[in-house]
Amino acid sequence: MPLTPSPGPAAAGVPQAVERTRVLLVDDSTVYRTLVRRELVKCADIEIVGSCGDGKSAIRAIETTEADVIVLDIEMPIMDGLTALPKLIEARPSVKVIMASTLTVRNADISMRALQMGAAETVAKPTTAKLADDAGRFIEELIRKIRALGEAARRSESRQARRQALPAGEQRRPSAPSGPAAAAPLDISLRPAPTRAPELIAVGSSTGGPKALMSMLEVLVKTVKTPIIVTQHMPATFTAILAEHITRATGRPAVEAANGMIVQAERIYVAPGDYHMTVRRDSRTQVTLHLDQNPPENFCRPSVDPMLRSVAGCYGATALAIILTGMGQDGAQGAKGLVAAGGAVIAQDQATSVVWGMPQAAAKAGVCSAILPLDDIAPYVSRLAMRHAA
Repeated sequence: MPLTPSPGPAAAGVPQAVERTRVLLVDDSTVYRTLVRRELVKCADIEIVGSCGDGKSAIRAIETTEADVIVLDIEMPIMDGLTALPKLIEARPSVKVIMASTLTVRNADISMRALQMGAAETVAKPTTAKLADDAGRFIEELIRKIRALGEAARRSESRQARRQALPAGEQRRPSAPSGPAAAAPLDISLRPAPTRAPELIAVGSSTGGPKALMSMLEVLVKTVKTPIIVTQHMPATFTAILAEHITRATGRPAVEAANGMIVQAERIYVAPGDYHMTVRRDSRTQVTLHLDQNPPENFCRPSVDPMLRSVAGCYGATALAIILTGMGQDGAQGAKGLVAAGGAVIAQDQATSVVWGMPQAAAKAGVCSAILPLDDIAPYVSRLAMRHAA
């Protein structure tokens, strides 16, 4: 069956003079390198600037290719992907790395470590046995991520160039003070701050999300006992490992959600890969989690929108949604429904997002009470919870 990945809206009507995303492929499998190269060359907005079979060769290549995005395999001879990752980022700080691995528990754990070390995304490679059946989905997902991260890499490179061009004193000058008013873009209006302490916190995230989640939750759980549910765009196997890493990072029990699980205080629940996660009120005091494989929404399963729709129905004004870094617009429609039910929404700001897609969509929908740098989100929520608990 021929591979015909949809060009998607980002590539529709791409002019010949478009700035292309430069991609370096690093994989010891000639089968995968050939497959990916054959499909990427069909994209007018993507340019393959190099191809390597091991991490050591990639480090040499990054010095001359000026790649925006690296697709980096985990298991390779001479130097594996995890060893090469920090060296590649050091050589080109603006580069965005997509870790490519097959769906095994070991590789999922390595990928999670890579995300905490600075990789921007992961993508699940089909096994050789399933290559004919799954290659199309793999390529479509890879192209979407390359496009989103290519734009982010060029923005990061531009910021670095501007900083280097500033006099030394200007480079050291602190940025504008953070906070809801300061962090909101000028053309985006904010809603009033929440007036009730949250009884549930629902978090949606995608590209760059695992690292952002760890950072935010590690601070948040020190003061907030509210149950937290998380929908992070990740495949099966990876989400269970994500929950384990959250537990280790925060000291608070985090689990991959199971059908019928009771939502409890001081617990974190992660939507399983390939399942939407929703909440349902079974009684006045008991809320349970429910999983389904309804069609993907916004190309995603799990998706943030169905989670937030159910949260709006269950918790209304006592719910708080946090939309973290991620490509696309998943969560924006669900956030509208949550606000209509009296709930509140916070979004991560552009400067600290790996990809300002999901938070931007929520911000432009006019549903946010605050648009904050990542490090300011947990303190903001903590103050909110303590102020209304007093």
